[in-house]
Amino acid sequence: MQVQQVTKESKVQDSQLENRARLLVKCPDKPGIVSVLSTFLYKHNANIIESSQYSSDPENGKFFIRLEFHCDNLQEKRPQMEKEFAQIAWDYNMSYNIFYRNQRQRTAIYVSKELHCLLELLWAWQNGDLDTDIAVVISNHEEARSIVESHGIPFHYLPANKDIRKEVEAQQIQLMEEYNVDVLILARYMQILTPEFVNHFENRIINIHHSFLPAFIGANPYDRAHKRGVKLIGATSHYVTNDLDEGPIIEQDVERVDHRDDVPTLKKIGSQIERRVLAKAVKWHLENRIIVEGNKTIVFH
Repeated sequence: MQVQQVTKESKVQDSQLENRARLLVKCPDKPGIVSVLSTFLYKHNANIIESSQYSSDPENGKFFIRLEFHCDNLQEKRPQMEKEFAQIAWDYNMSYNIFYRNQRQRTAIYVSKELHCLLELLWAWQNGDLDTDIAVVISNHEEARSIVESHGIPFHYLPANKDIRKEVEAQQIQLMEEYNVDVLILARYMQILTPEFVNHFENRIINIHHSFLPAFIGANPYDRAHKRGVKLIGATSHYVTNDLDEGPIIEQDVERVDHRDDVPTLKKIGSQIERRVLAKAVKWHLENRIIVEGNKTIVFH
């Protein structure tokens, strides 16, 4: 049994959020799980304000649930509640995460030359749609510097190629620790990550892939899609694993195209899909709506 409990350092100054938390649980499915969880919260006078659940199979399957709750004086009750829930998790073989709403996750955005996904994330962040602190932007090119710094966000230029990859990643890991980063977003960062780097941030690196996986994996997908005469193009956002472009998928979307659309047009349409797919995936991760199970995800919209 693996039990996880996540807390964040970045405090949100909001008295309402001080008393709110999210509980994500996965465990073997059996009768009474919902009753056990709701009874636990009721015992501490907590009110469930949102609940979503899923069973992979009611007989010998796995059960997944996301609960958001309000509890007066939560910060004072927190140590005792955590201690009691650890015992419940042990009894029912639960893996779980507790996220406190007053502790906002901190993100780092990685980008190369193409800036459309970065711009979408910055706009969503400014608009209040992404509940995060963008701590830093990392790039192997200088194109994004002026845009990023105009938002008051630190920008670090780290040239990267296969010959110096490990040295660069050591610098990146150090920056992630200095900025206390929780989530890494690859907003069209066109570099392969080493297994050591990926393992350092398991299920915390979100990528956008410019095709509807598993089709057209690798380089030049729009050229290959055009040659194939596809009628749908798309984008896929997924967690990064050491299997290239095969990590757990968070979100996908498509647009219809036809023979009139040349490669530049396909790329333009594709960039629009990439922007919205990545923004959705990041938003759902920040809202703790995703449970990873093997190489797939349970996403509670």
